[in-house]
Amino acid sequence: MNEQQESFMRQAIALSVENVQNGGGPFGAVIVKDGEVLSYGVNRVTANDDPTAHAEINAIRTAAAKLGTFDLSGCQIYTSCEPCPMCLGAIYWAHLDKIFYGNTKSDAAKIGFDDSFIYTELDKPADQRTIETVQLLAKEAIAGFKEWEKKTDKISY
Repeated sequence: MNEQQESFMRQAIALSVENVQNGGGPFGAVIVKDGEVLSYGVNRVTANDDPTAHAEINAIRTAAAKLGTFDLSGCQIYTSCEPCPMCLGAIYWAHLDKIFYGNTKSDAAKIGFDDSFIYTELDKPADQRTIETVQLLAKEAIAGFKEWEKKTDKISY
């Protein structure tokens, strides 16, 4: 790791500490493009009553809005902790090039942020998951997909 990368990681770590002091969770993230900080994010789940308000998600939303695109190729994310399944999915959907993280998911589990059950749930068939999952109106739901297939000016993502 070089000095610049360490500096970006220290910013993510500082955000996590400051966020705890400001009523949020112990997570911070920084998105970088071309060696410059593009956006910051902190965990505001309980502060905002939003289960999706993780540091990485908030940083991705800000970066995408700032760049005017959902495609964050060419960007890297520095996060104070290894991303949870939701954040990891968002990082992949956003096409970020690289993830740098500080704490591990095991470190997070030790303080009550254990997401291992989500990984376990994802491996199960839908009908065996803890939250009841029922497919409904599949023949009608396909209409949206058919419209998408016909669309000539769609933007793939």
